[in-house]
Formats: sequence, C-alpha cells, structure tokens
Amino acid sequence: MSVNSSVVAGIPGIHVSDWRSVAHLIDHTQLKPDATRSQIVALCHEAVRFGFYSVMINPCYVALAASKVRGTSVMVGTVVGFPLGANLTVTKLAEAEAALRNGAHELDMVLNIGALKSGDRAQVQNEMRCLVQLAHQHGAILKVILENALLTQEEKILGCALAVEAGVDFVKTSTGFATSGATAADVVLMRGVVGLKIGVKAAGGIRTAANLLDMVEAGANRIGASASVQIVQELGAPTGI
Repeated sequence: MSVNSSVVAGIPGIHVSDWRSVAHLIDHTQLKPDATRSQIVALCHEAVRFGFYSVMINPCYVALAASKVRGTSVMVGTVVGFPLGANLTVTKLAEAEAALRNGAHELDMVLNIGALKSGDRAQVQNEMRCLVQLAHQHGAILKVILENALLTQEEKILGCALAVEAGVDFVKTSTGFATSGATAADVVLMRGVVGLKIGVKAAGGIRTAANLLDMVEAGANRIGASASVQIVQELGAPTGI
C-alpha cells in the first residue's frame, strides 16, 4: 500500500495523514536481551510523546515502565514464555502473574510451538485458557504469538482456531527472533480464520510506514515495532515533540 494513500484500508477513520491515529496502533517495542534501564526509560518517554498504544518490554522492566507511564494513556505490555514458548505452563503462569502484579496491562505469550506441531491440541488450548483466564482476572489482555516462520499453513490455521476457542484477545504473527517476521500473507490468513472475533497483531521486521500500512491493509489492528518513531515521522509526526 502506498504511503501517500489517504485512508488505511480496514480501519475506518484512520488516515495516513493523521499520524496520531497510526501511532495508536503501535506497541512501541524493546525486547533485546541487552536493553538497559536508560533505554527503557527513553522508550517510555517516546511512547508518551508520540501517543503509541503501549510499550512492550521484557518482564524485568515492567515495574520500571509502569512507573514511567503512570497517569498517561500508554499501556504496559510484556512477554511470557519468550522467545521459544517451550516453558511449562506453570512457569508461564508464574511469569504472567508476576508481570501483572508489577503493572502489566497486556501479555504477549509464545504458545508451545512444539506441542502445536505435534498436534497436541489439548495442551496448546489448555495453556491458552489458563493464561487468558489469569489475564482477564487482572483486567489485562492476552495475545498469543504463533511464530509463523516455524509453522505450516495448516498449523497457522489451527493455532488461530484454537486461540479463538480459548477466548484470547489477539493472535500475533511473530516474536521477531525467528528466521522471519510478519508477512501480509500471514496477516490475511490469520484474519480470515479469526474474523472479527479477536485482534490480529503483526510484529517482526516492520520498519517503515509502508510496511505498517501493508499489515493494516491485510487485516492487522495492532502493530509491534521498534522503529515506531521513524514510522510515525514518515507519516508526518514532528521531530521536536
């Protein structure tokens, strides 16, 4: 989709010229293992300045991020079972519980990829249900990361279908740590499976406004990006705010 188009398809009322509306689709992300406290503080300040939907950070920084965005509209998101998804469910639950108590509003949980590929529907869905129940008890939401780069088409479809049945809030394309990230084709597929029942988050390799708009046109209604500031500045956000 052209950056010069006037309307972002699929999201009524969001205009490309209105960078603030686009910013509100973005989880401003810093998940590198060597991220420092000062980088997290800077991330939070940018999220407040530009009006990003949330900051998405590693669990050890949830309390810090919550303190920096308190009193603003910016949500705090963190990851669970990241980036492999191969933890025991009880471990993911303990991690999620701690994050929620430290101030997280959103959890992005990597599903058990090996269980999905083994066809163990019960294990995959039970884990989703346990995590979404915990999140909802705390007034938070759960996004489930499929890690599409490691899945067949049939496995992507199954993962999305199980997520809808489990009552999760979003399905997400990628961790950003696998061999590839979000693709428009995967977003189209995921949206086709989940319909309008739940959200679709595209993440991994989205570095330009054109990348972001392609994902929204394909059906994403949340974007994970670390290049968020550059993206909204491409769309007209001033450099001095």
